[in-house]
Amino acid sequence: MSTVNVPKLKHTTSGNFFLLAGPCAIEGEDMALRIAESIVKSSDKLKIPYVFKGSFKKANRSRVDSFTGIGDEKALKILQKVSNTFDIPTVTDIHEIKDAQMAAEYVDVLQIPAFLVRQTDLIVAAAKTGKVVNLKKGQFMSPESMSFAVQKVHDSGNPSAWITDRGTFFGYQDLVVDFRGIPIMRKFAPTVLDVTHSLQQPNQSHGVTGGRPELIETIARAGVATNIDGLFIETHFDPSQAKSDGANMLPLDQLEGLLERLVRIRKAVS
Repeated sequence: MSTVNVPKLKHTTSGNFFLLAGPCAIEGEDMALRIAESIVKSSDKLKIPYVFKGSFKKANRSRVDSFTGIGDEKALKILQKVSNTFDIPTVTDIHEIKDAQMAAEYVDVLQIPAFLVRQTDLIVAAAKTGKVVNLKKGQFMSPESMSFAVQKVHDSGNPSAWITDRGTFFGYQDLVVDFRGIPIMRKFAPTVLDVTHSLQQPNQSHGVTGGRPELIETIARAGVATNIDGLFIETHFDPSQAKSDGANMLPLDQLEGLLERLVRIRKAVS
């Protein structure tokens, strides 16, 4: 687990996968603290290394009237409060070069969205902050091609990169996870499976992404069985009221039970 290299990360000697989990977007302080508290209790109980996930801004939306955030600095300060309150690391995604340094002042991991993972200047800006850089595999990219994104981080003087698979386009309105790619990408960097985004159904005619959350456990089980390094799960206490990506989220009260079952699989395959 030493290659994960994130400040405040606990339980790194447990042998478990690490977990990136939280809401899609930061909607407010109370909701972020409430979700974080619940996941911290579960991850501590099961000895799972945990990173709180929350987007300070949602720049990639289908419609101009979609929720994008509560304000950059306000949301980043909430992420910082989550980190300080529970003594856990945090991750957020960035979309522009100027976001890198700003976000790095508040979080431990900078995430490059899948649609932007070929943007060299953005990756270099993230790498030069010295933070861990989580590279989401483009839905249009092969596992092998992610080696070049990782190399951009390393060539910028930063040894800490992850790859996150969030599925590959399967036609216009669906995604599929090709588990053959997991061992390939693990040769380049610690590799995470984004369970919930892999179950999105993008490009719907009404402009709001759909999803198949009933398959979350199926995808997560398969990921753990393929010896994935980490899991990424978006969760909310009421996905139907979430302001972003509620269609493919896991209800918060179902997370601990899922993690218990996944830890058993991890022990079996280890």
